[in-house]
Amino acid sequence: MLIALIMAGGSGQRFWPLSNEQHPKQLLKLFSDKTMIRETVDRILPLIPRERIFIATNIKQAEDIKKELPFLPDENIIKEPMFKDTAACIGYASLYIKNKIGRGNLLVLPSDHLIKERNAFLEIIERGENLIEKDGRIAVFGIKPDKPETAYGYIESSKDREGGAYRVVSFKEKPKLPVAKEYLKRGNYYWNSGMFMWSTKTILNKIEEFMPGHWETLQRIEKLFSSKSHWDELTLAFDSFEKISIDYGIMEKAGDVVVIPADIGWNDIGSFTALDEIFAHRENGSVVRQETDDNVVEYHSHDNIIINEEHSKLIATLGIEDTVIVETKDVLLVCKKDDAQDIKALLKRVKEGI
Repeated sequence: MLIALIMAGGSGQRFWPLSNEQHPKQLLKLFSDKTMIRETVDRILPLIPRERIFIATNIKQAEDIKKELPFLPDENIIKEPMFKDTAACIGYASLYIKNKIGRGNLLVLPSDHLIKERNAFLEIIERGENLIEKDGRIAVFGIKPDKPETAYGYIESSKDREGGAYRVVSFKEKPKLPVAKEYLKRGNYYWNSGMFMWSTKTILNKIEEFMPGHWETLQRIEKLFSSKSHWDELTLAFDSFEKISIDYGIMEKAGDVVVIPADIGWNDIGSFTALDEIFAHRENGSVVRQETDDNVVEYHSHDNIIINEEHSKLIATLGIEDTVIVETKDVLLVCKKDDAQDIKALLKRVKEGI
């Protein structure tokens, strides 16, 4: 039985001011008239029925997620009282799913990635399920790099293919540019997409083995499932989780992980600069979104990313290049493309100033 767990608890800081804690990136309509989380759910519906699609989110966003996905059962929205990173999210959700519908094979997906090749993606999922059913392994989808990217973690694989996958040798941190160039040259490195497959039994066993503190907390939480009013106790239990990713907690320690190459038109849309890779450009090299006839005018300007969300005023640029400009109802953001990864730090400063 294949089950989907979609992680949707992000705070949307890198896409501020378009997104915020109450309205994060996964609720933005960046590519179509659908939100990114709706795109994610629709993408897997041909393979996984709605009653086996679960969304893990935080209490602040749960109601908006329900409104966006009204066809999912209410109990399939797994609410976390606070953000404690992906190890806590996946552990708690896996335990919840096991108690709700029993054991199964779990497909774990972020809620805010772009995947252009839908049919290829579904084929990869089916291949992954066959692999983890065969020998109880953990599978991660790896993206073949086409450039020396420094914003992604990497997966080093063996060079011998086994049943459509490669054994993972090691996981690598986001590299400096010279190291990323070397990874690209070697040919057996993949970008870590953050998409995983395993059985609920396997991941809970791995948490017990490698993360005893998390496992102890999960045992406390499991005793609360029979209670109808356990939110306060759940909050206390969540607070005791170490804030750590599943990559650090499990993936880097487990020895039976395979990487499945996934040529699916993937992009994690990690910052505004990702829009440069996705959308058509004007003749001057700029990307302009939410565009009406004349609400963005550029002169002696080029290679910018401009989002005029409100359409309430004209955005005009003169002598501007390689810049991100985002206008919303309340905020005007202007930053160089090279600094877009630091928007989280800017937002912290903004909050301190407020």
